[in-house]
Amino acid sequence: MTAFITRCLKSINLLVLLVGLALVPLISRAESIEVRRAEAEMTSDGQLSLSTRFGLRLPATLSQALAQGVVLNFRLEFELTRPRLTAYRLKLGSWFDPTASIDFKLSYHSLTNRYRVSIGSLANHYATLNEALNATGAITGWRVLDSGTLDGLKPGDVAGRVRLMLDFGELPKPFQFNALGSSDWALSSGWADLTILPAHPAGAG
Repeated sequence: MTAFITRCLKSINLLVLLVGLALVPLISRAESIEVRRAEAEMTSDGQLSLSTRFGLRLPATLSQALAQGVVLNFRLEFELTRPRLTAYRLKLGSWFDPTASIDFKLSYHSLTNRYRVSIGSLANHYATLNEALNATGAITGWRVLDSGTLDGLKPGDVAGRVRLMLDFGELPKPFQFNALGSSDWALSSGWADLTILPAHPAGAG
């Protein structure tokens, strides 16, 4: 009887462990970055025009750091995955960069009790953190690649991907040290494939 009870307890413990492990990805995903839109329209001049949107949820440590005046830098990265052959570079007659990136800076200003999301010299202010997070990584009409890079290609010939991630290398040094040993700071959407759309006909609305 004792042996039977011991085996049952071991089985229950194993089940609890397996359930706990299954929940780990769900917990991590709840405090990471979700891809909500990842599209790229081919333009008439041989470029790609990207439109993206993400869902961000900050863990408590990052929310507290933001409230204390720490600026969070999120980097939106693009990579062309097809075509990328050397022969294609030679066909263009010059080298081209198949990657691009743009930075979103998220900050909080205690005097105004508002959040700010800036891209370079452009900035918007938001009354709530949720609004600011929705704006982080959201962009429309971001042109990547040099003019003429994709001339003569169809949407099926082109593939690319994007990701949004927290760049903790831009954090103040003390926070960088803490970030190295904490999964809370490792926020990333992971690479998401772009939906490639054909160029709008000239004059189309």
